[in-house]
Amino acid sequence: MKKILVANRGEIALRIMRSAREMGIKTVAVYSEADRTALHVRYADEAVCIGPAASNQSYLLGEKIIEACRTTGATAIHPGYGFLSENAAFARMVKDAGLILIGPTPEAMEVMGNKLSAKAAALKYNIPMVPGTDTAITDVSEARNRAIAVGFPVLIKAAAGGGGKGMRVVEQVSDFEEQMQLAVSEATSAFGDGSVFIERYVSSPRHIEIQILGDTHGNIVHLFERECSIQRRHQKVVEEAPSSILTEDIRQKMGKCAVDVARSVSYTGAGTVEFILDENLDFFFLEMNTRLQVEHPVTEMITGLDLVKEQIRIARGEKLAYTQDDLKINGHALELRVYAEDPENNFLPDIGILQTYRTPKGNGVRVDDGFEQGMEIPVYYDPMIAKLITFGKDRHEAIERMIRAIDEYDITGIKTTLNFGKFVMQHEAFRTGKFDTHFVSKYFNPGQAATETEEEALLAAIASVISLKKQPEVISESQQTAGTASNWRRNRVKFNS
Repeated sequence: MKKILVANRGEIALRIMRSAREMGIKTVAVYSEADRTALHVRYADEAVCIGPAASNQSYLLGEKIIEACRTTGATAIHPGYGFLSENAAFARMVKDAGLILIGPTPEAMEVMGNKLSAKAAALKYNIPMVPGTDTAITDVSEARNRAIAVGFPVLIKAAAGGGGKGMRVVEQVSDFEEQMQLAVSEATSAFGDGSVFIERYVSSPRHIEIQILGDTHGNIVHLFERECSIQRRHQKVVEEAPSSILTEDIRQKMGKCAVDVARSVSYTGAGTVEFILDENLDFFFLEMNTRLQVEHPVTEMITGLDLVKEQIRIARGEKLAYTQDDLKINGHALELRVYAEDPENNFLPDIGILQTYRTPKGNGVRVDDGFEQGMEIPVYYDPMIAKLITFGKDRHEAIERMIRAIDEYDITGIKTTLNFGKFVMQHEAFRTGKFDTHFVSKYFNPGQAATETEEEALLAAIASVISLKKQPEVISESQQTAGTASNWRRNRVKFNS
């Protein structure tokens, strides 16, 4: 495996390429016309344009990606996450072309790509399940009766779903028919599959996931958990490892269950088994993601492993170089997804040009990004700009380091989730670990967050003026302009933006 094509874009493409370069492997970038000047295109050893900006005319076209492999001589493909990373048909296409997919088998993708077949596979190992239906239901009357048997409130979920699409919470039986029709319609539109099933609704859930690795020799280990309960629109914004709530006993039980889920489909590569944790600390299987997760850096920070390198070694047929007993948790890590979104406007995308873009530095701070100052956030793709990761000897240090890093992260020209991230880090519920997936709806008041941000900027400006007035007379006017006055101007920009 001397040359890998990275079938993705942005920060994840760069992140994969950097690990490959450290392993002495050349990389090929693919890009759409919108990404012609993107950083991953410039970083790769070679780059191939595969179509127009829209992803269904470029990044989602498996034939073009395989043709790019033939053109450049790449023998393996890393799909990253999103796009074709969990597409079993593409995985088969890669295999049929005589290429290596750095990921699981098509068969594992197919089973775990559908929530119902994933449940059936997990049940072979008696993995705990949320009470509900094990098969798809299309008849409304039958579904209503099953929901009554489960007990309200219930959750209607799309079998082929993800990202909260095709999902409806039903509080009472009188609302059931309407909500089921909406769930089926949304699932059909989003996934081409209207199959739905029913689960008991866990009112105060925690979202806990377990990272696993499996090689082609039957060895499977877990790399502990990630807490992913801070979400908006059922999508993660803040993640951490380890969770602040798990006991060592629960951690071991969840880890064993995750390994068993992977074993049920003879899993190879990196994958994530997701669980829901209720208020009694009972956990239940949700699904398995058959790819690298966006939040994988926090696992890397607490284990010292490079998950992309592990993926590549597994794809080359190498055995895992460690056993479960060799793996230990070291410290604590947090990740904030820095989106081009306006938290004050229901987290809607705020596309534009990065007029200022300066990343934080220092001990325990990592930024995985794919942009630089002056670049435009394309309207065609996910609006994530970067992943801001901090590491500390414990959770307190990781949180304080994240607050410092957020303050140092300087982005103008667009709205971002940075201030929201700071709000989370400073909130008592988060700091004490007493939160669930409803954190945003419970605690986040956009108007209040905006006021606090403005007050901080005003206080900083006032402090800067006071500092300027106290400067001794021996400091020249030019020195004042180059020093404190520049802070004043910067704070005015922040205040007025």
